[in-house]
Amino acid sequence: MSFDRLIEKIVEKQNPTVAGLDPKMAYIPEYIKKESFEKYGKTLAGAADAILTYNKGLIHELCDIVPAIKPQCAYYEMYGWQGMKALAETIEYAKSKGMFVITDGKRNDIGTTMEAYAIAHLGVTDIDGEAEEAFGGDALTVNGYLGTDGIKPLIDICNKKDKGIFVLAKTSNPSSGELQNLEFTNGETVYLHMGRMCEQWGEDLTGKYGYSGVGAVVGATYPEMLTELRKELPKTFFLVPGYGAQGGGAKDCQGAFDSNGIGAIVNSSRGIMCAWQKEEGLDEKDYAKAARREAIRMRDDLKSVIGEMKI
Repeated sequence: MSFDRLIEKIVEKQNPTVAGLDPKMAYIPEYIKKESFEKYGKTLAGAADAILTYNKGLIHELCDIVPAIKPQCAYYEMYGWQGMKALAETIEYAKSKGMFVITDGKRNDIGTTMEAYAIAHLGVTDIDGEAEEAFGGDALTVNGYLGTDGIKPLIDICNKKDKGIFVLAKTSNPSSGELQNLEFTNGETVYLHMGRMCEQWGEDLTGKYGYSGVGAVVGATYPEMLTELRKELPKTFFLVPGYGAQGGGAKDCQGAFDSNGIGAIVNSSRGIMCAWQKEEGLDEKDYAKAARREAIRMRDDLKSVIGEMKI
């Protein structure tokens, strides 16, 4: 299963982190923007070129210490087809460097529409008898609140193409409790019920390390719930947002991991991408080196509470 490959990369690097690549123009060093705008002007093409250059610099410095990247589709879609081309090329470059790619799209639909999303981000597109990958991610974030109709097309792709999904369960945002914390008459919360559905959806996708290809998104900003869900969902691998800029720390993430130090991957986006802006006197051309230093600090921070990761 897809998450077997991710787990192996985590153990190899002793690093349970994923670098979120959510680029804004304000995050990109001026020298990169200047070069791109000289070629294409201050246009969508110029912005997309700057994003791709920026991303490649980050990936080059991170690939030997960070097992995965997580590009958020919205930050590429806002730059039109040129931005989506930058997304595809970012994914291709990361995979060429041996990184696992989690495409953060939070897709949500049913039937053939969801099948189209699954093919676009995880599968292979048929073009009048010829087949080609559109984006080629290893995993995709999805919204499961349309129920099984919205998940089944993804399960089929995951099974055929060795891919994975992360379903929103208990998200890190402040208002998540307005819906996710509601309780049924039996006292079970909506987020726990969604987690149990992830366990069911993944029953036929269990990998050799005990985790299925259907993971769950569970935020570090709610550590007690994270610990609860780890106990209740033994076969569900977690994607954990909320570390760093959103307020979560290493101790908040600790409950996501099993006794072997696996079971989750923790995301940092702004913390890594914008590290260069926080180092006083740093030459902006060393932005990727600063990202590397922050990624190492985060790795060591998490490992201090998780311990050795083993399989």
